[in-house]
Amino acid sequence: MRRIYDWTLSLAAHPHALLALGLVAFIESSVFPIPPDVLIIPMILAAREKAWKIALLATIGSVLGGMLGYGIGALLFEQIGKPVIDFYGKGAYLEEFRTGYQEWGAWIVAGAGFTPFPYKVITIASGALDLNLGVFTVSSVLSRGARFFLLAALLWHFGTPIKAFIEKYLNILATLFFVLLIGSFALLKYI
Repeated sequence: MRRIYDWTLSLAAHPHALLALGLVAFIESSVFPIPPDVLIIPMILAAREKAWKIALLATIGSVLGGMLGYGIGALLFEQIGKPVIDFYGKGAYLEEFRTGYQEWGAWIVAGAGFTPFPYKVITIASGALDLNLGVFTVSSVLSRGARFFLLAALLWHFGTPIKAFIEKYLNILATLFFVLLIGSFALLKYI
C-alpha cells in the first residue's frame, strides 16, 4: 500500500499531473485505493492559481469514475463489484444497505462522496441496489465537488501551513462537516 501511495504522490510533480489527477480521480471512484486528495494537495500548493481548475478536474474525474462504479454494480457485480466491496471489508453491509437504500441512498452517496468512507464501495452498491442514476449523479456531483472545492479553497487561502493540518485531521474534518450538513438539513425539516 505504501508503494501505491508514494507512486500516486510522485504523479503530482509530473508534467502531465492534471491528466494523472483526472485518471486517479476516475479509477479511485470504482477500484483504486488511494484518494485523489493525495495529488490535489501538492498540486495546489505548487500552483495555487490553478486550485479551482484542479478541484473541477478532480470532481469531473471522480463523478465519471463513480458512474463506472455504478455500472460495475449494475452489470458486473458478481465478477468485479463483489470482490472490490469484499476487499474493503464491506461485503456484509450490502444487505443492510438494501433495506434503506432507496429512501436514504442520496444521503449515503453524499456521505461517502464527502467523507473518507471508500466511495467506490458506494458507487458499486448504488448500481447493484438499483439506486436511481439521476439521484446518484446529483449526490455525487454535490458531495465530491464540495470535498474537492473545500480542500482547494483551504489550500488556496492558507497555503502550506494548512497542508499539515488537513493531513492530520482530514477524517475528523470530513466527518464533522458531514454531521453539520445532515444536522442542518434535519433542523430545516423540523423548523
